Amino acid sequence: MQTRVFHSTVTADGKLRLSIDDVELDAGPDDVIVRVDAAPINPTDIFLMLSMADVAQAVSRDGVLEVPLAPALLTAFAARVDKPIPIGTEGAGMVIAAGASSAAQALLGKIVALHAGGMFASHRKVPAAAVQPLPAGSTAVDGASAFVNPMTALSFVETMRAEGHTAIVHTAAASNLGQMLVRICAADGVPLVNIVRRAEHVQQLRALGATYALDSSTPTFKQELAAAIAETGATIAFDAIGGGTLGSTILDAMERAAARKMKAYSHYGSSTLKQLYIYGGLDRAPTQLVRSFGMSWSAGGYLVMNALRKLGAEVAARMTARVMSELTTTFSSTYRQRITLDRLVDADTVRAFAQMSTGEKFLLVGS
Repeated sequence: MQTRVFHSTVTADGKLRLSIDDVELDAGPDDVIVRVDAAPINPTDIFLMLSMADVAQAVSRDGVLEVPLAPALLTAFAARVDKPIPIGTEGAGMVIAAGASSAAQALLGKIVALHAGGMFASHRKVPAAAVQPLPAGSTAVDGASAFVNPMTALSFVETMRAEGHTAIVHTAAASNLGQMLVRICAADGVPLVNIVRRAEHVQQLRALGATYALDSSTPTFKQELAAAIAETGATIAFDAIGGGTLGSTILDAMERAAARKMKAYSHYGSSTLKQLYIYGGLDRAPTQLVRSFGMSWSAGGYLVMNALRKLGAEVAARMTARVMSELTTTFSSTYRQRITLDRLVDADTVRAFAQMSTGEKFLLVGS
């Protein structure tokens, strides 16, 4: 059968090209073909799709969207020149065809979630073992975001425990992922300090039950952050912003809280390990660390797939089971707008979701 697949291509003549192309699918004995009924447009998809191109210059023509790339970007993405890349981290839909194996045949007609890449398509072929049947009564929209945000939020708590911390700081906390983390931490009794950038997001998180929801745009933010960290004892942070000095500010607040407990002065600072993980890049500016937090600290990147490998198969299976059992409660997602596949090559639509504003997430749905 034939599927329509969305591709992003960096061309040798210095353009980003977004297109929807026809591709033939042929299921092997252990494969299933899923009709993609719902797929979220996640920040990671947007980064791969647009390769930092200036979408203000995007032009749609004859079913193709093109954006001129600056020479520096063409150099930076040289490894992907003239290589069409399918986009879409995750999604859900109905299994409409299956190979001859019993495992594949057993999935026919079921609504499943999958984290297989290339989900911005009308259909997706994957091994039967790669799909997760949804609980009875669940829709494809319920299961569309069943991996990236839920598993990332759960992995924060599991990583916290595995590394010996007892409380968490989280930025961009009003996102779908952030709201899931609020619910998880409330249920699990984990102190959580939430950082947002707008007053309405503070109220939103408090309505969800968050004890600490701080607006980083206020003049008293640093003092409030230091007080919240001192009260919770948070020594691990997960930062979705990435650029600028927010991560540094968090480490500094952790150090000030730890220093209060020191019995003697040390010019090396406290011995309490302060861990900053950067898992997003909502701010594409350079990350700036102002060294005011002693010598016992660590900062690094965080990717959920790497975290799951480190946590192990048993923990990952337990996390997956929890997501499925709480799919429409703890791990429910909200979307600003639902669009069809053809809208992915519309310049105005791309400019809208490329802003990646909190509460403005888009969902791709079947036509």
